[in-house]
Amino acid sequence: MDDKEKLSNPQVTIQTIQKYGFQFQKRYGQNFLIDGHVIGKILRAADISGEDMVVEIGPGIGTLTQYLAEAAGRVYAVEIDEKLLPILADTLSSYDNVEVIHQDILKCDLRALLGEGKTCKIVANLPYYITTPIIMGLLEGHIPAESITVMVQKEVAERMAAAPGSKIYGALSLAVQYYADTYLAANVPPNCFMPRPAVGSAVIRLTRREKPPVDVQDEAWMFRLIRASFNERRKTLVNGLRNEPSLGITKEEAEEALTGMGLSPTVRGETLSLEQFAELSDRLRK
Repeated sequence: MDDKEKLSNPQVTIQTIQKYGFQFQKRYGQNFLIDGHVIGKILRAADISGEDMVVEIGPGIGTLTQYLAEAAGRVYAVEIDEKLLPILADTLSSYDNVEVIHQDILKCDLRALLGEGKTCKIVANLPYYITTPIIMGLLEGHIPAESITVMVQKEVAERMAAAPGSKIYGALSLAVQYYADTYLAANVPPNCFMPRPAVGSAVIRLTRREKPPVDVQDEAWMFRLIRASFNERRKTLVNGLRNEPSLGITKEEAEEALTGMGLSPTVRGETLSLEQFAELSDRLRK
């Protein structure tokens, strides 16, 4: 299909929306891409080849899907909005390697979809309101994906890739980096979407690690401890841990563990690396 006929051409997007009388739904956070250059950046970041199986989350009217279908061996497009299904049947009718699946990605069994032992690359223009639950659901669920390349709110992408010591470094940074290497591929201004979002966006690739970068006795316990450490950013890490009753950690225990690691008892959570949180977790785990 010629690029001028594709949905990355704003005129084609407008015609398609009008043809079906489609109304954007705020509850699904729908913002459709209308920029072929940005789509090119997504495809390059995702490193899609003819050998790949791709799972696209939220294809919308099929803008990115058209390009994925031409680059990949097979595309599974998972769409939650029933009203988009007839539009997708139309806009993707010339591609025989695309299957549209009407489902919530948070409830989709990707292993069953792909087949035993198969892996995929995940690509998505994610709704901002549900970015973190989707990303963490995919990572924590150990889904069979080599990489996850997503368009998200710029601030969220920067938080995922943040290093210790920065103001935006937090529990999300640590959780994502435990499971994946991060690569910020591109910043995307609001005028690349229809309708325009109120904030800037960014493309980030998360490449799944074969094994976590740290050894820790209890992964779930460490992340409970990490979340407590960032619950109240203005407070010291000790106070954050002490104020989370489910952990059962006293001020004295927390201070002793930090001192044993050569750290100040007044240290804040945003200064600790993933390795230091793993050590702290093992010291405090009961």
